[in-house]
Amino acid sequence: MRFFSILAALLLIHLAAGAQTQQQSSGWLFLLNNTKIAEKWGAYADMQIRSSDKWENVRNFLFRPGVTYYANSKNEITLGYLLNQTFTHNIGSADNMLTEHRIWEQYVFKHKISTISVAHRFRMEQRFIERNGKDDLFAQRLRYFFRFILPLEQGKQNFDKGVFAALQNELFFNVQSKDQLNGKLFDQNRAYVAGGYRFNKHLDVELGYMNQASKGLISNTSNNILQFAVYTKF
Repeated sequence: MRFFSILAALLLIHLAAGAQTQQQSSGWLFLLNNTKIAEKWGAYADMQIRSSDKWENVRNFLFRPGVTYYANSKNEITLGYLLNQTFTHNIGSADNMLTEHRIWEQYVFKHKISTISVAHRFRMEQRFIERNGKDDLFAQRLRYFFRFILPLEQGKQNFDKGVFAALQNELFFNVQSKDQLNGKLFDQNRAYVAGGYRFNKHLDVELGYMNQASKGLISNTSNNILQFAVYTKF
């Protein structure tokens, strides 16, 4: 199928670029919840814990709450806040934590291709970045994300329980202050493939591999990530 070819091409690009970049490996824990509190309104929250290279320690803690407006079953808009704490673990430093605050807006469009559930997400971020030894930085970033959920049981139109495959990719673009970040419009790409199990309409659990290809000011990074994710919906 076409989207499998696109994902394969993206992974091949990452592998080809990997020979020219710094290789890292880490683990991410990702928890996401969407809860409807009224017919048109809901609460959004996700939390992430990310390790540093080679799983040596915790590098990032992220907490992202938001409020969602459901226009209909296919279209939704969310406004939210994010706290991102980065633990630098610098020996001899009095302050080993850098904090970034973000305001973010996103639009999600959902549809189906046969039995495959598809989601497209456009997210704009206003970033207030603390920098060690430098003035704080304000930047804006645009992200585009698509995700496919493919039930592995043949011909199941209403997927409410069972094993599935998840495929996704996300592109990041610096739209303001890029000269003080990596000097480029393109920031990073995250390609992801996972296997999961849907226990019911409220709970999905998955384990997958992500390649995070990041452009740096001096050098590039290819981060090989093992991610465990839990999705809840009420």
